[in-house]
Amino acid sequence: GAILNLETGLVEHIEKNAFPGPVAALPAGFHEVSPQAVVQSTLEVIERLLPLAHNATQLRFSSQMGGILLLDAQHQPASNYLSWRDQRSLLPAPGGSTPLLDQLRQQWTDQHFTELGKELKPGSATTLLFWLAQHKQLPRHIIPVTIGDYVIAQISSSRPRMHRSHGIGMVNLTTGDWHHAAFDAAGIGKLHWPDFASESEPVGQFSHRGHKLDCFAAIGDQQAALLGIDLTREELSINCSTGSQVSQITPSFQPGNCQTRCWFNGQFLNTVTHIPAGRSLTVLEALLTELPRAAGINLTNSWQLIAEATGKEASNGLACDLSFFASAMGDRGRIENITTENLTVGSLFCAAFDFMADSYLECSQRLSGNPSWKQLAVSGGLVQAFPALRRRLAERFSWPMREVAEQEETLTGLLKLAWKTKG
Repeated sequence: GAILNLETGLVEHIEKNAFPGPVAALPAGFHEVSPQAVVQSTLEVIERLLPLAHNATQLRFSSQMGGILLLDAQHQPASNYLSWRDQRSLLPAPGGSTPLLDQLRQQWTDQHFTELGKELKPGSATTLLFWLAQHKQLPRHIIPVTIGDYVIAQISSSRPRMHRSHGIGMVNLTTGDWHHAAFDAAGIGKLHWPDFASESEPVGQFSHRGHKLDCFAAIGDQQAALLGIDLTREELSINCSTGSQVSQITPSFQPGNCQTRCWFNGQFLNTVTHIPAGRSLTVLEALLTELPRAAGINLTNSWQLIAEATGKEASNGLACDLSFFASAMGDRGRIENITTENLTVGSLFCAAFDFMADSYLECSQRLSGNPSWKQLAVSGGLVQAFPALRRRLAERFSWPMREVAEQEETLTGLLKLAWKTKG
């Protein structure tokens, strides 16, 4: 959380709490979190900020877009928060050998899938609801919400409402309504879906020791970050951080070989997410520092040393596929073409950067076979940290590059939304 100073346009006094950890003793692949723990952690951040924001009138949120939480008719939790990190849908469906995720895809026509934005991930809301239905754990007439919607409803004593940017894989992008036909096909059509809210209308009011703030529905964290870097329709966004994505704003629904999500003002966002990046690089760094850690040596400057090594070397024939996790590029990482000369820290990470740059180029072509962007908007800490990655992007893309140094893109995006509605 932070103070969004509408006079100076600055994000000030950043406060952080760790997101609560998962509930203990769950089966492998399950990832559930206590919803009340998330509420409490959020309140702690707000209460630390309130004394610094006497004139604040708005409380803005962005939130994780995947996962699901079930509420009863009194808007109280009927389940834990099933996180976007949950992988249970990759297990075989009851009475069969096909992963439940694949079985869900088979319930939908190609038209359904396209209208849903081609969103189908292990931790997506529809996937988790389908799993609950298949395992007889989904009561009828229950209310499914995201964790952000629940937190806002709890702290403002209001009913949950959802911004369309938050409802990935649930909204019919041709109508702007819930995709009831797709829900019926998946056997989850008897649920009570929350009403939609726009980014300009309050959904409740937060009161604390005489301080009152209008609460607004949470927007998707990806959309908030891209709003924060002032992405335009004439730009291709390449974000290089823990997770990674390429995106472009479109004025109308223009489905491609990619995901499509709601943007603002009736526009859309064509995107490819889950491109291997910082999370996979951390796997390599952890391997390289395993022996020093075992010896009790803490290499506090390991990433600086890697940056220096990649500034001096090339991949030298080494290949490194970073798909160590299920991703847009596959789910089987590998290191190939090893020789006694090229198996060095510099060559290994140069090979990883080659793979990243090639992946961004390939995924950008999924957005459009005939690109309409005129420049790149490159953001994320990895580009600033590794000049070798920046050089590889410049080599593969022929468009001018706008580098975004902003480190708090998501909070900046919330500031810009607040500024638009300050009157």
